[in-house]
Amino acid sequence: MTEGFARLHVCITCRAGLPLESGAVPMGAGLHAALTTLLAETAAPVELRTVECLATCARGCTAVISMPGKWSYLLGGLTPDHAPDLLTYARSYVASTTGTIMPSRRPESLKDMILARFPAHDPSLRQAAE
Repeated sequence: MTEGFARLHVCITCRAGLPLESGAVPMGAGLHAALTTLLAETAAPVELRTVECLATCARGCTAVISMPGKWSYLLGGLTPDHAPDLLTYARSYVASTTGTIMPSRRPESLKDMILARFPAHDPSLRQAAE
């Protein structure tokens, strides 16, 4: 991962818990496409990645933002319309020391979209064997 860039994984198979009509594009793929378009138009500290299934199908569309040494966040209930706000959130995330962005500092559309957070991975810390 490029230093100073957040990795944003977007589930491209996500259908937000809804059936997918034949030939239709999954909503997650639409979110990824919207983010790709925005990233081509504006600079943002984001390395966009795809993932096939984040196992939150009933809460989709979903994305995970992460950086070394920071909390990782799983966001759900996303649509392609959230793409601009996701990039705003990513900028704040990169600027944060820990990755924590309080709801009052998130874009309005993302205030209640955090499904889970995960501690930073620190390979230098090892638990004693039990």
